[in-house]
Amino acid sequence: MKTRSVPAVANEGVLLLHGLARTRRSMEPMARFLYDKGYLVHNQGYPSLRAPIEALALEALEHGFAHLRDRGAQRVHVVTHSMGGILLRSYWQRRRPQQLARVVMLSPPNQGSELVDVLARFAWFRLMFGPAGSQLGTGEESLPRRLGPVDFPLGVITGNRPAIGLKIFFPGPSDGKVSVQRAQVEGMEDFLVLPCGHSMIMRKTVVKEQVLAYLQAGRFNR
Repeated sequence: MKTRSVPAVANEGVLLLHGLARTRRSMEPMARFLYDKGYLVHNQGYPSLRAPIEALALEALEHGFAHLRDRGAQRVHVVTHSMGGILLRSYWQRRRPQQLARVVMLSPPNQGSELVDVLARFAWFRLMFGPAGSQLGTGEESLPRRLGPVDFPLGVITGNRPAIGLKIFFPGPSDGKVSVQRAQVEGMEDFLVLPCGHSMIMRKTVVKEQVLAYLQAGRFNR
């Protein structure tokens, strides 16, 4: 599902962005959930393995915002998974669409990922995950670290249930790809840790309900 034509909640749209090495199919359950709540939903795909984050961000978000604007959305929320959140932050540095409303990031590497620090030194990783994958380390010169604080309404949800074998890459709690600490970013309004792993966090019922809570009220339910 890309976009459905239904009356939005007070003309509100939601733009969805998937993560690295995924497609928009990974966000379909979230898309259906938000559509059923009355939002105009656009589930934006992008070729995450083919270009640096800056180029991916410009193409995906320009198209996504324009598409929802053309469908009549006066306010556009954004829900991202993993690297999708870094695309939004990168885009926001260059373009500041007035219709941006609230943002929820799911398991974003907002301060990079220790796993990338370990794996990006190998040629097979760079070949498999493209130029964008190698931009997600934790060093001071990595792209997430250079983007700085956020100044839009943001709630972050991350997990603390890594897949077996992945927890060894992290000094503290993580979801197996991003540590709880590095999912956070200065300027966020709310932060929530749930018992989820990285890859399927967007499909969990409790996560979808918390996304809706933030879009509606600007805070998570506790």
